[in-house]
Amino acid sequence: MSFATRYSSSVASVFPVHDIFWKSRCRLDLNKFHGNLIGGRRLHNNYSQKHYFCAKAEMVVQKYLPPLFSVAPMMEWTDHHYRTLARLVSKHAWLYTEMLAAETIVYQKDNLDKYLGFSPEQHPIVLQIGGSKLENIAKATALANPYGYDEINFNCGCPSPKVAGHGCFGVSLMLDPKFVAEAMTVIAANTDAPVSVKCRIGVDDRDSYNELCDFIYKVSSQSPTRHFIIHSRKALLNGISPAENRSIPPLKYEYFYGLLRDFPDLRFTINGGITGVDEANAALTAGAHGVMIGRAAYHNPWNVLGHVDTAIYGVPSSNITRRQIIEKYQVYGDSILWRDGRRPSVRDVVKPLLNFFHGEPGNTLWKRKADAAFHTCTTVKSFFEEALVPIPDFVLDKPLAELPPPGREELFANVPSLLPPPYESQLREEEEMMYA
Repeated sequence: MSFATRYSSSVASVFPVHDIFWKSRCRLDLNKFHGNLIGGRRLHNNYSQKHYFCAKAEMVVQKYLPPLFSVAPMMEWTDHHYRTLARLVSKHAWLYTEMLAAETIVYQKDNLDKYLGFSPEQHPIVLQIGGSKLENIAKATALANPYGYDEINFNCGCPSPKVAGHGCFGVSLMLDPKFVAEAMTVIAANTDAPVSVKCRIGVDDRDSYNELCDFIYKVSSQSPTRHFIIHSRKALLNGISPAENRSIPPLKYEYFYGLLRDFPDLRFTINGGITGVDEANAALTAGAHGVMIGRAAYHNPWNVLGHVDTAIYGVPSSNITRRQIIEKYQVYGDSILWRDGRRPSVRDVVKPLLNFFHGEPGNTLWKRKADAAFHTCTTVKSFFEEALVPIPDFVLDKPLAELPPPGREELFANVPSLLPPPYESQLREEEEMMYA
């Protein structure tokens, strides 16, 4: 039985809009930031701001099931092709774009479809942007607004030296919550969609629970941000690679669940170390508002995404098979092949499918055949005709099993005993005195 089925008979009762996105009044008058609202709509007071952003959230929630499950933004992976495949497998998972630098969007304003375009079937879809200059962040958001993304997410979690080091954005922005609040204010003022922040639990030696809470409190109290996606590892900016940053710093789920306790008016999605729908349901049962999975959804899309609609959302199985998905994907692939002259190539289009037979008979030979076919095939149809030969018919025509294979349902069992002490800060006391 799905999380949504167990806890609610309707989407509205699982996540009331006013509870998710604006349960407490925002204490920041946007007029204080009027100089930063470049090209945006200026909101006159806290009441109008609350009403405006609640309306955004309600519009999204009424159209789609809530973001109980989402696929993480991954550079060079969650492109248009992967999202097309993901949507064929799951109708309800929320999909994120790759991170797009605000500067890229601004400088490519005459070629926006290449960077921001997506097919309507990919809804619900979230655009993730990164940047460190308010003017470009505002302009980029305004340029993206006509495309109709369902949420705009700001990257404060990428540990890549190119981004967090020389680029001075990504996870390094966690060290400057005032700027993040200003960025979120200009993003919200230039979009019709709800906004969110994706971050880590800390940076280098700035990794205490109280410091994480200070970041969340400052951003949420000084901007319209009500939704945070928390990667439950800190980032180390010097000495290790982005890949090592996904495994070496220990996971601290207790920090995530501490945030749920200490910020009941905000919405939190958990990310990091979760690899399947059974673990996702365990996180939701423990209180998470949403779960985000990254590489597991890319490396094993059939078995991870294929169970989302039934196991997470309680929707009856479509009984779709791999063969049917491949047939639909082939039509899509051949329709866009060589659209920009040399790109996308057959390799570009087929790349997301290379892990489609993870753990199945014929998988190793399929990858070898695929690698050879990339050199000779000029259509996606001819590629499949050549490369799919090693995959048995029973694999191609077998619908998903009703239940996913067992995993680590106990992943969050010990979290209550590990919770950090409640958040204590002078920030709240000072603000309460200011508004007394």
